[in-house]
Amino acid sequence: MRPTLLLVTPFLASANNGNWRTAARWARMLAPTYRVILQPADAPVTGGARDAAVAMLALHARRSRAAIAGWKRAHSDRALVVALTGTDLYRDVPAGDADALASIAEADRLVVLQEDALRHLPAVRRTRTSVVVQSARTLVPWARKSATHLNAILVGHLRDEKDPRTALAAWRLLPSDVPATLTIVGAALDPAIADDVRAAVAVDSRVRWLGARPHAWTRQAIRRAHVLVVASRMEGGANVVAEALASGTPVIGTRMSGNLGMLGADYPGYFEVGDAAGLAAAIARAARDRRWLASLARCAERRARMTTPAAEAASIAGAVEAAIAGATGKIPGFPAKARGPRANAPT
Repeated sequence: MRPTLLLVTPFLASANNGNWRTAARWARMLAPTYRVILQPADAPVTGGARDAAVAMLALHARRSRAAIAGWKRAHSDRALVVALTGTDLYRDVPAGDADALASIAEADRLVVLQEDALRHLPAVRRTRTSVVVQSARTLVPWARKSATHLNAILVGHLRDEKDPRTALAAWRLLPSDVPATLTIVGAALDPAIADDVRAAVAVDSRVRWLGARPHAWTRQAIRRAHVLVVASRMEGGANVVAEALASGTPVIGTRMSGNLGMLGADYPGYFEVGDAAGLAAAIARAARDRRWLASLARCAERRARMTTPAAEAASIAGAVEAAIAGATGKIPGFPAKARGPRANAPT
């Protein structure tokens, strides 16, 4: 009989966001080994089948704090894995958020979503941290992309961390003769940003906003685009970057940790956070210099090798196993072992 694993996430399917995609994917990947109970972070962590769980995997240190604290009170001898999001790593921890720091301190093992994130953890925690690079099913690259127009797509619900305003400003700076369109896919989480997007759409026919769309539809839209624009100020390791890489679509993105860890420090398609002029210059170059665009695609193809579902499944299973091995050994069927491997950052 498979042991039970409790997987908690602050967002469920209705959120249609990256946290939910990650949680749902991990639940599927862990299902061959564990009976996975996937539930929201505000649900009880005890009672019924949950009492048999050998470990908890919690996504988001701060937002899942109540579940993490409840688990530690009820099962102090059982394993706890905490997966850190971009807001955990790059906003809450630097700000000294008490909930995020308490969850990190209580974890038997941490998970980060790309290798550059390790630099942002205290050195003492890195030996108990696993890098689990997000993955996506490979799609055959779209062969009928326009040779005369550049179609860019920005995928993300409208909120400050995703910084769609920088993308809007970049299109305002683009010369009118640059044949580049921007399609924005995402729900209006921030009404003020949504108003700015509507205003941009009203005055520039090259910009359109489609709102939230189903995941399968969005994957096809990424596949058909020439570039994925990632204007984010912070990312733990964006699902959409993995999806672009797995679709043969290169990324033009901000030079920040989440992108650096997914694309590599030497990736040529970066612009600085908040730099609308830098993004406009990159879009203009991609539209006018197809050889440069092809070079981005080749770089993306090389990085795609680390975003395979098999690699992600092995990494998340290894993180859970390492946490269980590091627990006290009181859980039936999981005797104490030597501590798990050091952070498995991809090469």
